[in-house]
Amino acid sequence: MNKFHIETLGCMKNEYDSEVLAKLLEDEGYLFTDDLDDAEIIIVNTCGFINDAKIESIDKIFDMSRDKKDNSVLVVTGCLSQRYYKTLVDDMPEVDLFIGVEEYYKLPELLNNLPKEKYYIEKPKREPLPYNERKLVENPYSATLKIAEGCNNACAFCIIPRIRGPFRSKSIEDIIKEATMLANAGTKEIILIAQDVTYYGMDIYGEFMLPKLLTELCKVDKIHWIRLMYCYEERITDELIEVIAKEDKICNYIDIPIQHISNKVLKSMNRASTSDSIRNTLKRLRDNIEDIHIRTTLLVGFPGETEEDYEELIDFVEETKFDRLGVFGFSNEENTKAFKMDGHLDDETTEERVNGIMKCQLDISLEHNQGMIGNIYEVIVDEKDTDGSYLGRTRYDAPEIDNSVIFTSKRGLSPGQFVNVEINDAYDYDLVGVEV
Repeated sequence: MNKFHIETLGCMKNEYDSEVLAKLLEDEGYLFTDDLDDAEIIIVNTCGFINDAKIESIDKIFDMSRDKKDNSVLVVTGCLSQRYYKTLVDDMPEVDLFIGVEEYYKLPELLNNLPKEKYYIEKPKREPLPYNERKLVENPYSATLKIAEGCNNACAFCIIPRIRGPFRSKSIEDIIKEATMLANAGTKEIILIAQDVTYYGMDIYGEFMLPKLLTELCKVDKIHWIRLMYCYEERITDELIEVIAKEDKICNYIDIPIQHISNKVLKSMNRASTSDSIRNTLKRLRDNIEDIHIRTTLLVGFPGETEEDYEELIDFVEETKFDRLGVFGFSNEENTKAFKMDGHLDDETTEERVNGIMKCQLDISLEHNQGMIGNIYEVIVDEKDTDGSYLGRTRYDAPEIDNSVIFTSKRGLSPGQFVNVEINDAYDYDLVGVEV
């Protein structure tokens, strides 16, 4: 038994973890296969953050259990496994083994001991995040780099600190080592990920070190773009803004999940931000970084959110005109502070508020994109479409979640190439152009 297959659900951090797991197994003599029918070990790396993600993960586990061969082993890992393993062991006899979010190192031993142990789950760790080698895709022109694990924030709606534990940074030396490895493997775009990248360094250096880390990363040869994901507003300092503005490699793009703008709701969510601090940070970013593109995530339907709170949020979205925006409806998660709060909204009201925000953002996105017509932008090639055109992204767009550029070229292009594209048309979430 030595061929394994991994199905990954959830966020970029899970994709990263799957790469670490795959490399560990290969180093132990196992062989990776993309073909599910050929796999003797099937691993499902799950998400358990909100209800929709849990349902998707459970459905995938059952799909894999139906599809696997009689002599195959089904392993479940990730957040769902870490969070619910005691229940899942009884409810899912189809699964041969449950492991936690960081117990990958134990998997070869556990596979050899089956069916002696049904699960192996440790408590979230507290030591600094170590450097781990990863199994990279064939052309890793765009790659994530996890700089920390866990979270020290205590947002009332979020279960992540209970699943992933406290915030744990990876050392600057190890991050530079990993970035250099990626660059030598052909990576042109590095996406820094953590639950909160702006908290980076406090646990091991005693101060917030993201500006210093970015300065060091910009010295790594062959890296063309560096992208920041998941920055908390209250820790976006003037020093960080200065580094982003100064360093050409750092994309003029920042992801700030503000969640809401109503002070009452923000306080109830146990967020450190206020309406004034959010507005001030957005102004500092736009005043000091040329052509900055800001992505945010909002949460509507939080317990106690009134119609007035929602209208305040809608007005703010219309006024601020975020370049990129996503919105979620509140998911009532046990063992969070919000679970037992008064004032829970019905699903219909929450869905209406989600749709209202997205309808508003649709018009804003179209307006932004139409304003780009006639301009020339540097674009990274992602793939060739079936009609012969290419799909790519500007430096203002993260892969899979933001806008695409659909363009034509007179020459043959490969993923990871950078080209200049003149935009001649625009849609709600896509741009159209031609290489120049």
